[in-house]
Amino acid sequence: MVLRNRKKKEIFEEIENLQIEDTVTEEAERTQQTMDTTSTQEECNVEPELLQAKQITRIHLVDGEKGGVGKSLVARTMLQYCLDNSLPIVAVEADRSNPDVAGIYSGCIEAVFSEDEKRADKADQIFELALSKSVIVNLPAQVYEPVSDWINKNGLIELGKQHSLTFCKWFVCTGGYDSVQLFIKSVTDFGDKMPHVLVRNLGLCDDWSHVEGMEEVKDAINKYAVQVIDFPKFSYRERNMVDERRITFAQARDSAEFGIVSRQRVHNFLKSAYAQFKKTGLLP
Repeated sequence: MVLRNRKKKEIFEEIENLQIEDTVTEEAERTQQTMDTTSTQEECNVEPELLQAKQITRIHLVDGEKGGVGKSLVARTMLQYCLDNSLPIVAVEADRSNPDVAGIYSGCIEAVFSEDEKRADKADQIFELALSKSVIVNLPAQVYEPVSDWINKNGLIELGKQHSLTFCKWFVCTGGYDSVQLFIKSVTDFGDKMPHVLVRNLGLCDDWSHVEGMEEVKDAINKYAVQVIDFPKFSYRERNMVDERRITFAQARDSAEFGIVSRQRVHNFLKSAYAQFKKTGLLP
């Protein structure tokens, strides 16, 4: 009888031990599931940040080298395009002699390109700004060498790759021989380092057949995959009014001083220019 009772007691103890082991196992499984869920949530939270950090920004150099080719007008129109489409952008004015962009758009940053080594760092803020937002730079005339030195001597093309930052050259051309040759020089020197866009200024030349027939131009465009856009002519009256009043295109578009037909001409100009910018896929 005593032995039988002992056996029963041993059986009950084994059952209790098994129940305890099952409870411990269940708790361990629940703990592991919680850890896995937390880890997955953390990964989901981190991933968007990583994707955002890899977003490419660009330094858009609006160039033409010669004076009077329409660089400032293109830069202002490009900036208005970004503003109207809520695209993150920073405007930089590098033309000290004729600061059209800075004189009209508030918040424009001023920078200087100089051949003087003591002032060589005055353009560095352009690169620093572009680390977080794309930048539109309105370049002055006759600044090709300082800009080239700034890019090449500081190794900015390679440095930019490390920070998901690229350069883009918008070359504003009049169709004249000198203007075309300066475009060819730029694309020959930098075509394999940054994309080029040939901006044909229709306000200064409305027939580009002579340029289209130039073999060296065709070779450069084909070799470096240069995009070509037609920048529309802006009517003289409206342009003079905008320049005289130092107002943005958005202000001109809504100003009662312009009259309904005049405002429509501003609207049509912007619409045509915006379509050309958009097709490049390079902004911002």
